[in-house]
Order: sequence, then structure tokens, then C-alpha cells
Amino acid sequence: MEYLLDKYKPLVKRQARTMYLIGGENDDLIQEGMIGLFKAVSSYRPEEGAFFAFAELCVTRQMYTAVQASNRMKHAPLNSYVSLDEEPQILTEQNPENLIIDRENLEKRYEQIHRRLTDMEKEVLELYLEGKTYEQIAGMIGKNEKAVDNTIQRLKKKLDKDEKRC
Repeated sequence: MEYLLDKYKPLVKRQARTMYLIGGENDDLIQEGMIGLFKAVSSYRPEEGAFFAFAELCVTRQMYTAVQASNRMKHAPLNSYVSLDEEPQILTEQNPENLIIDRENLEKRYEQIHRRLTDMEKEVLELYLEGKTYEQIAGMIGKNEKAVDNTIQRLKKKLDKDEKRC
């Protein structure tokens, strides 16, 4: 297996140069391609054709899937959230007057978001931001994991919509 991985690594590198991964580097694509190559080695059946063609297909599909996932930006709202409990670094570098104004604006923004959320959404968001798993959240609020997932998806949409307004 090691021999095949080494032999076909140039194929992986060539394919990686033809694609772009948002938020990633060429090495990330190469790594995805190597995963595709490993899958090809593991699942190849000689009676179904040449290994090179099969390996090329597996590598390309693995990389393409990674590129599609990076384009989706599915988790962008929660992955790029700004904690409302902590003051941004910029605030500490400003004069006291601007600091008070910024703090009031931050509190106002927090209240606006808070008013738009249901009680369940508020509770789920708090627990999610504390790092709890869906299973833990479900147990704590007495709902099933699907209800927690649906709530988090609604939260993402609401927070994303609010973020675009600002």
C-alpha cells in the first residue's frame, strides 16, 4: 500500500493545483487527495478496470467534496461568532467616551438579538456556546437531539440574518 501511495502522490499534487479551497491551503487539498487515494487503494477491484483511472477518479472526487464543503460556509455564523460577554480588543484602545458608547451599542445589539430568540433558542444557544454536545443539551432541556439540531439551525439563520444587517 505504501508503494502505491508514494507512486501516485504526483497525481494528487497535480490535481490539487487545479482546485481552490476557501479558507485552506494547497496542502489541505493534497491531504484530501491522499485520503481519496487511500480509499482507492482500499476499495480497488482489478476486474473493474485500470487502477490509475480509478485512483484519479477517487482523488478528484475527494478533493471536489472538500471544495464544495468549504464553499458551503454552513457553520460560518457559529464559527465566527463574537462573544457578547467579552469586550472586543478595539474597545480597550479607545478613549473612555467611545468606550461607553461602544459598550452601550454592544448591549443594545445583545438585547435586539435576545428579543428575537425564543426561550428555547436562548437556552440552547447558551449551552451550545458553553461547548455542550447535542446529546447533553437534549438531556438538559428535556428534548430530543433532532429538536436541538433544528433549534441550532434556526439560530444560525437568525444570527446570520442579523449579521448581514449590521
